[in-house]
Amino acid sequence: MIVTTMNDIPGYEVDEVFGEVMGLTVRSRNLGSQIGAGLKSILGGELKGMTKALVDSRKQVMERMVEEAETKGANAIIAMRFDTSEMGGQWTEICSYGTAVRVHKA
Repeated sequence: MIVTTMNDIPGYEVDEVFGEVMGLTVRSRNLGSQIGAGLKSILGGELKGMTKALVDSRKQVMERMVEEAETKGANAIIAMRFDTSEMGGQWTEICSYGTAVRVHKA
């Protein structure tokens, strides 16, 4: 599966558009991580636990998006984006989305 943030894929032509696909997860915040992040915010530095959680979440939503595209018969996703938002101050929503297409090498 080709996944790109571009609106086209150099060297490929789009044969069919299947529409929007997405992957979504909602994560709750770990109290221990929040306390550690709060202290780290005061002292400065990378919040490694939060970074790992975000990387893992992005991988998960990408996998879900690709699975949805495959079920529609796509072999590529163009115009892929990530979106993250907080819900109620205790949950974080992470979403990846794009346009599922079938392409062939030009």
